[in-house]
Amino acid sequence: MTGTATRTLNAARLQLIPYQTNRFLPWGILGISFAINLLIYSLLGPEDRANGFTGGLASIYVVFFAAYVRAMVQVFPFALGMGVTRRRFYTATALLAVTESVAYGVILYLLRLVEDATDGWGVSMRFFGITYLVQDNPLLQILVYAVPLGLLAFVGVFVGGVFRRWGMNGVYTLAIAVIAVLGGLAALVTWQRWWDALGGWFTDQSPLTLLAGLPAALAAALAAAAFLTIRRATP
Repeated sequence: MTGTATRTLNAARLQLIPYQTNRFLPWGILGISFAINLLIYSLLGPEDRANGFTGGLASIYVVFFAAYVRAMVQVFPFALGMGVTRRRFYTATALLAVTESVAYGVILYLLRLVEDATDGWGVSMRFFGITYLVQDNPLLQILVYAVPLGLLAFVGVFVGGVFRRWGMNGVYTLAIAVIAVLGGLAALVTWQRWWDALGGWFTDQSPLTLLAGLPAALAAALAAAAFLTIRRATP
C-alpha cells in the first residue's frame, strides 16, 4: 500500500474513534424503531396488518445524515489539528461514505431476506421490504438501499462544510436559498400547470431510477460542491 493510500486510510480512521461515529448509533436507533413497530404490529389484528408497511426504516437514513454533519463539525477540525490536509480529509470522508453506504445496503438486504423468510417477523410486518423498495435482483436491491444513504452522507458533508466555512449564518442562508428555489419551482410548475405532467413522469420511472439513478447523480453533484466548500473551510 502506498504512503498516500495509508495516510488516507488513517484519516478515515479518525472518524471511527468516537463511539458514536463507529456507527453503532444508527443501528441502535433503527433497532429501537424496529422494536416499537414490531410491538405495534403484534397488537394489530390480521386485517389491520394486511398490505401495510412501516416508515421506521427512514430512521437509519436520518441518523446517517447526522453522522456526516458531525464528521465535518467535530472531526474535521480535529483532523486538521493532527496535520491532515483538507484534500486528504475529504478523500477519506468520501471513501468512508461510499464504503459505509454499500455495507449498510448489504446488511439491509440481508435483513429483508430474513423478513421475507419469517413472513414479516411472524406478524406480517414489512419493515425492510417496503413495496416500492423491493427489487428481485440482489445487486439492484442493495443499490436501492445504499445510494440514498450515499446521497445523505454527501448532503451531510456539504452542510457541515458550509457550517465550517461560514458558520450558522451560512447554514441559515443555505436553508433559505433551498426553500426559495423549491418554492419558486413549485410556483413555476403551478403557473404552467405542469403538475399532471410532472406526476406522470415520476410514475413512469422505475423505482431503480428514482431511488438509485437520480440520487446517484445528485450525490455526485453534492460531492463536488462539498469538496469546493471544504477547500477553504476553517477549523
